[in-house]
Amino acid sequence: MTNELYADGIGEITVTGTIVRIDLMSLSATERDASNNPRPVFRQRIIMPVDAFANAVDLMQKALNGLVDAGAIRRMTEVPPLATADAASGSVLSGNASPNFN
Repeated sequence: MTNELYADGIGEITVTGTIVRIDLMSLSATERDASNNPRPVFRQRIIMPVDAFANAVDLMQKALNGLVDAGAIRRMTEVPPLATADAASGSVLSGNASPNFN
C-alpha cells in the first residue's frame, strides 16, 4: 500500500535558486479563524528542481484543459481583481503570492 496525502490547496510556492518548495495546506479540524471558519494549516512540503516544477505545471495545465473539455469544470469568463499595486516598488502583488515573485 502507498501513502497518500490529502491537501485542500497550496499555501505558498517559494523559489530559492534552482529549488522550488510547494507548501501543501488543508483546513484544520480544530483550529478556527476569527469568523469561525476552519483555518488553513501547513501539512507537507514538496521540494523539486525548477525544471521538474516547470514540467509539473505543464502536466497540470494539460489535466486542467482535459477537465474543462470534459465539462467537469468551467473557466471563469472574467477574472476577479486579486492583484494590488505596491506603490513603493511598483510591482503587482496578488493576495497570496510568494514574496519571491515581486
